[in-house]
Order: sequence, then C-alpha cells, then structure tokens
Amino acid sequence: MSQKKTTHTRIFVVEDDFMYRKMVKYIMELNPDHEVHAFETGKECLDHLHLKPDIVSLDYALPDMSGEEVFEKIKAFDNRIRVIILSGQKDVATAVRLVQRGAYDYITKDPETKERLLSVLARAKRDLETQQELEELRQEVQSKYNFKRAIIGASPVMEEIFLLIGKAARTNITVSITGETGTGKELVAKAIHYNSPRSKGPFIAVNIGAIPRELFESELFGYEKGAFTGAHSRKPGQFELANKGTLFLDEIAELDLNMQAKLLRALQEREVMRVGGTKPIKFDTRIITATHKDLAQLVKEGKFREDLYYRLLGLPIKLPPLRERDKDIILLANHFLKEFARENNIIAPKLSREAKNKLMSYPWPGNVRELKAVIELAAVMASDQIIESRDIQFSGAREAYNFLTHEMTMEEYKYQIVFHFLEKYDNDVQLVAKKLDIGKSTIYRMLQEYREKRKKQLQPQ
Repeated sequence: MSQKKTTHTRIFVVEDDFMYRKMVKYIMELNPDHEVHAFETGKECLDHLHLKPDIVSLDYALPDMSGEEVFEKIKAFDNRIRVIILSGQKDVATAVRLVQRGAYDYITKDPETKERLLSVLARAKRDLETQQELEELRQEVQSKYNFKRAIIGASPVMEEIFLLIGKAARTNITVSITGETGTGKELVAKAIHYNSPRSKGPFIAVNIGAIPRELFESELFGYEKGAFTGAHSRKPGQFELANKGTLFLDEIAELDLNMQAKLLRALQEREVMRVGGTKPIKFDTRIITATHKDLAQLVKEGKFREDLYYRLLGLPIKLPPLRERDKDIILLANHFLKEFARENNIIAPKLSREAKNKLMSYPWPGNVRELKAVIELAAVMASDQIIESRDIQFSGAREAYNFLTHEMTMEEYKYQIVFHFLEKYDNDVQLVAKKLDIGKSTIYRMLQEYREKRKKQLQPQ
C-alpha cells in the first residue's frame, strides 16, 4: 500500500467584516498545508478565480453583490469548488435551497462557528483527497488500459494493429501474436485483455521458454499434495489461476511435443487434470499466445503439432519490426524521454536533428525494447538538455546483433552492413566509404533509396 501524500489546499475567505475575516483566515491557516487568500468583496473573489481555489468560505451578505450571486458565479466557473456559506441569519429555507444547488454547507455565525467551520473544512478536505485519488486512479487506468495510449504508434501498419486489437477485444476468440523480440507482444496481449469483457478477471502471463521441460505439466495444470517429492501441498495451475480471465502463453513455440498433445486436449475439453489428481477441473479462460518464431514452418518441420497450431491460430496479429515503422521511431523516442524524465524527476532533454537522423538510420534488431534502452542511456549521457548524435550509443546491441539470424534478401543485407558501419564510425561517410571500399555517393544514394522505399511501404494501399 502506497503512503498517502499530503494534499496542498488553496482556500478563499470572502468576508466584508474586517475582524471576522481575520478570525476566519486565522482558523483556516491553523493547518500549514493551507494557502489562504482573503477578500473583502465578491468582485475581488471572482477576479481571482483563476488561482483555482479548492474551497471558498463565502459570507452571504456582501456590500457589492449578494452572496448567492457570487456563489452562482463560482459554481459556473468550476463546479468542483467547495463553497461553504457563512451567514448572520439562521434561514433554514435559504440554507436548504443553497445546499440543493451545490453549496457544500451552510454555517450560521454564532459562538460555535469556529468548531463547525473546522469540522466542515476537515470533511471538505477528505472529499477533495478522495476526488484526487479517484482522478489519479482513473488516469492510471486509462494510461494502462487504453491501448492507443499504451502502445505508441502513428504509422499505417500500427493503425492496422490497433484495428485488430479492437476486434480481438470485442470477442473471446483465441489470439496468436507473432513478431520479433522486443516488438511488444505482451503489451498487445494486455491491451486485448483489459479492453475485453474479461477485464475484471486475472491476466496470467506464462513464459514457456523459462519453464524447465519436466515442470511444464505441473506449472500449467497444477498438482496435488504428494504427487511427487517436494509436493507438500496442493498447487493450482496457471489455467485455474486464469479462470474467467486471460492466459497469455509467451514463447509457445518452445513447448515440447509431449506437452503440445496435453495442451491440445485441455483446450478441446476445456478442462485440466492436476498432476496426481483424479478429478478434471473445468476452466473458462481465454488463450493468447505469442512467439517470435514461424509456427507454420515448425509445423512443416514436424516440430509443432498441426492440430494445435490451428487450435491456437484464432485471430493472428503480426507485429511489425521497428525498422518498418519509420514514422514511429522519433515518436517512441520522445515518449520514452518523457517517461524517463518523469520517473527520475528531471527535465526531458530534446533530440538534436543529428540524433534523430542517427536513430532513423539504425536497423533496430532489438526493436522497441532496444530503442527504450538506447534512449534512457542517451538521456543520462546528454549535456545542456540536448541529446546529440554522440549520446546515441548502440554498442551493446551491435555486439549482440548477428545479421545471419535475421532472414533478409541480399539487397537488405547490403543496406544493413552500410548502416552497421555508419553507426560504428559515428556517421563518418568518408571513413565508411574507405572501410567498405565504395564511393561516398554510393552510400548517400543507398540511404536515400532506403528511406524512399520505407516511405512507400508505409503509405496506405
């Protein structure tokens, strides 16, 4: 549970009687977290509403206009402002009418005013804190579950992905997500779940590649007490834990053939049997799978069951690599900069034109995940609030990147080799031309052709 933060409260005191105004202001300022502004007339109060008070203590009988008129204008300006009416007359009908129209409370000026005002003020502050917490929760939920905010992208290929996410979210269809490592497969799975009718149920993510082969069955289906050495108590499996929600099976291609058969049976029967159990357990769980491998090819090679492949296929969503999302690279980079700055309480630096060019010319083998890491490092390395080309470092990713692990045409390999050397030698075209034994004009032409090709690919058909 997070610790509740102290709320700063801005209060207006509107009172024409000097001594009474001083007394009410004193009461309000007993709390050091209160910022109190005192005014003699209604006009002065209205002229300062741009300061956005949280609470207004309003005298009902003012010299320049009626308290009711001031009250109406305050509520018209911002209906969330808590207006506490103070009056020298005990008029029950007026008090009822004002409260019905939105006044927070009506207090008659008498010897007990101080105690009543403190009590009403404390209640108003509790309401304000609750309102603030609800607003923060609403913004957090929107930020987390609104996939067009959580998944950054404005390129045509991403608009297609958004359409597919929306279609998947409206139904219970099984979804199979494919894409290179770092493209955001789990983020898409969460977007589908939290925008679906199952959003109130659990989202359980299982990385198949991280589970030892001998533990697959007990992890997915659970086990009974005494089922094997070390099984000291009953443990429900991931299918049970995800009941009424979504089970996300990441790296599904890593599932061995024996467990593929058992998973297929579970999906067909909509039930599982715990290891060591004798009674089948029904489940109501949506399945979303993800992999960076070509499952259809694995089926041809006999490494993945064809019947399970079609059972899991459902609605396929293929996430594009970042190198096919030219329009999104700088958009994502700026998003990660703002996010990093907010988390570290710093001012977000800006990307120089040279830095942007360097980001745009890199092939991004690690995709969005790599971009986030590169941008966060650049934010740390930058000076004077400007990220220069030298602050963009790909060294770790470059060493980990093996061209031969990515299937491309010879033409594409040629482009990537040039990009690799440009990054390695900080975009020094003359030096790269010398290293590769090609002309500078050839490099410039290749860069131009590559960008034009990408633009055509991203244009709507």
